[in-house]
Amino acid sequence: MIDFPSNTAVHRKLPKEAFYKHLPLTPTLKGKFVSDVESVFLENSLTMESLNLGAESEVKEILLLRISLKKPDFDAKIIEEIARQNSHELIFLLAHEDRRQLAVYYGKLYRTQWMTEDSVTLTPQGFTLDEVWDSLIEQIALQEERVTPSGDTPIGERLALQDKILKLEQQIARTEAAAWKERQPKKRFALYAQLQDYKRNLETMKHGQTQNADA
Repeated sequence: MIDFPSNTAVHRKLPKEAFYKHLPLTPTLKGKFVSDVESVFLENSLTMESLNLGAESEVKEILLLRISLKKPDFDAKIIEEIARQNSHELIFLLAHEDRRQLAVYYGKLYRTQWMTEDSVTLTPQGFTLDEVWDSLIEQIALQEERVTPSGDTPIGERLALQDKILKLEQQIARTEAAAWKERQPKKRFALYAQLQDYKRNLETMKHGQTQNADA
């Protein structure tokens, strides 16, 4: 459930042409916008006033856009370009038939898995709009099984750590596969030694320490 206050609701349809005609998109991406996107709705506008927040912040408005897709394997660069070239902070609710996906752009595009509409959860949290924005990014982009949420560490640092962990997990999987296939004992031993180093680094990174996180 997207638990936004009722006075933030807008539910206004936006013409697709406003995006692919006025944004500096490549011809290929404009074509993908036409072929992949069914409709765009502005669902909610989160401001200091609509959330009854007392303190000023750098973030002035957060918009929730619902984008209905014609197919699930859409070109994600469409969403990325809308976010990159818009002056507002944007949260995306992507819809295809009976499935939903949340997305947010923060240096790069982060997306949840596809899920049922009832499984979607998103709640604004914080005392300033800056804090609300960070909380929404955290709910969409952070995977709790990899990076434990912590209010003491900036969201950007936690996402960077998560990206390093994901990269290292992929490296571990590749090294394990190579070790299983290797027939020469010396090379296999070297791969297993490297694998143990990767796994030690992974444990260190998951506990919030990054000094051995160069792998």
